[in-house]
Amino acid sequence: MAGEDSGVESDKFDWNTEDELEIENFQSSSCLIVPNGEAITGSGGACSSAGPSNSKVFDHFVGMGFPREMVSKVIQEYGEENEDKLLEELLTYSVLDSSPQPQQQVEPEPGSSEYAGSSLDDFSDIDTSDDDEEFTNSVSENNTVRYLVKMGYKADEALVAIERLGPNASLEELVDFIGVAQIAKAEDALLPPEDKPLYGDHAKPKKRRFYDYEVLGRKRPRECEKRIINEDDEEAVHLPKVMIGFGVPSESSFITHRKLPEDAIGPPYFYYENVALAPKGVWQTISRFLYDVEPEFVDSKYFCAAARKRGYIHNLPIENRFPLLPLPPRTIHDAFPLTRKWWPSWDTRTKLNCLQTVIGSAKLTERIRKAVEQYDGDPPESVQKFVLEQCRKWNLVWVGRNKVAPLEPDEVETLLGFPRNHTRGGGISRTDRYKSLGNSFQVDTVAYHLSVLKDMYPNGINLLSLFSGIGGAEVALHRLGIPLKNVVSVEKSEVNRNIVRSWWEQTSQKGNLVDLDDVQQLNGERLKQLMDTFGGFDLIVGGSPCNNLAGSNRVSRDGLEGKESSLFFDYCRILDLVKCMTAKCS
Repeated sequence: MAGEDSGVESDKFDWNTEDELEIENFQSSSCLIVPNGEAITGSGGACSSAGPSNSKVFDHFVGMGFPREMVSKVIQEYGEENEDKLLEELLTYSVLDSSPQPQQQVEPEPGSSEYAGSSLDDFSDIDTSDDDEEFTNSVSENNTVRYLVKMGYKADEALVAIERLGPNASLEELVDFIGVAQIAKAEDALLPPEDKPLYGDHAKPKKRRFYDYEVLGRKRPRECEKRIINEDDEEAVHLPKVMIGFGVPSESSFITHRKLPEDAIGPPYFYYENVALAPKGVWQTISRFLYDVEPEFVDSKYFCAAARKRGYIHNLPIENRFPLLPLPPRTIHDAFPLTRKWWPSWDTRTKLNCLQTVIGSAKLTERIRKAVEQYDGDPPESVQKFVLEQCRKWNLVWVGRNKVAPLEPDEVETLLGFPRNHTRGGGISRTDRYKSLGNSFQVDTVAYHLSVLKDMYPNGINLLSLFSGIGGAEVALHRLGIPLKNVVSVEKSEVNRNIVRSWWEQTSQKGNLVDLDDVQQLNGERLKQLMDTFGGFDLIVGGSPCNNLAGSNRVSRDGLEGKESSLFFDYCRILDLVKCMTAKCS
């Protein structure tokens, strides 16, 4: 979002990132290269240029199997700053090189086979169910194997990955799978079986030891200790195909009872959220650190007109939940009725994909208009396919004859359940609005889970909100009619803190709002002071950064060991301190 029609500016990392990294390489300077050589700026920035390099980046891609001349050409054209972008362009060039070349230098139309073969981007949070089931990956299994071999992987590795993940797995998922398999194989070869560390009582994982002794600075109290089980005995947390958790209002199937581990029973209650599509083992670890509570995976498409696949771990009751009223629109046309007039019959979407922090550029929408308007009736299937790929990727909607456009910030607010103009004004830029909204909770989903608290706290609730963002939990509780007596909001972004403060004042909240800027600075002494002042906390809510968890982050997808996503352990640290202090006072 470098301009009015672009995505967001690229920061080193987002403290409250949710889903923007689930899109493959949707950075502000990203470009889509089509076979005619024209660059479509994905989010507004221009591609940087740099001369050929023999740097580590150059060696890295040559080592992956790409030709040296091709790597040099791409680096010269786009620079070395964005490795994801370089990989995307190298894959694009590889596809073009393997395709038959025309004898004449004629710019291919969007309907040509060259044009249709240029898009290799993929979502890790794309919704392909219901009306989108007919949309399948355009790359066949044989072509996928060829691409992976060109990248330097062995054919048998590619075939095993496809067999394990399925024929519809994205290229990114296959690369991740093969990479993990290679690392595991290398470790097994280097480490004798008898020397492998076990996760038992006498040999805790490295992160756990760091958490216990470096973060807490002491041996953990016995009553707050969590069970560390042997990694080999762990049962994998499998994502359900239909993500309805313990139930959603639109479905008749509900789970109303579950047995919580004794250490997890509240109060105080806790509610933790993160992206569902995390690397293997992440949700097992999150569950283990949060008292072995079973995750609840929910897709917000069951609550609104946009998908948002999330995992939630909490110790709230799950019976007698109720949704916010009025129920939000659950289809695109219900949410935006004016689009019906212009919506082509061949665009079968009824829901949007996950709302991101970046949007499609004006140049992209112009190209789509030109591609469609040259035909009197419906465009050819190949043009339709290209347009639908871009519309799904960027959540474009039809706003006129042959005209698509990205969602406006206020439209995103509506889809996410926030009040209109929640992020508008007060010096907040359009760029920051998209960024803040893309990182937020879906309010209707969260409110459904928190609704059980209304009868429990009729006189108001004390909330500790970690990684608050733009106040999704606060808005949910307010819309449920639960008075906010005292709220301690911890949020790194000054923009987001200002949004929450503005909302607090505009809704005439009668309680106290304390905003802090760093969870790592919230230590035991400060917590005790706050708990003594407010009489403790009833609910601890948080969703730590997913920068190192999201599927498209090939550079630093380090899981919970990553620099940003490791802040999850601060959520655990603070929750443990609150529970222990509460237990001592009771």
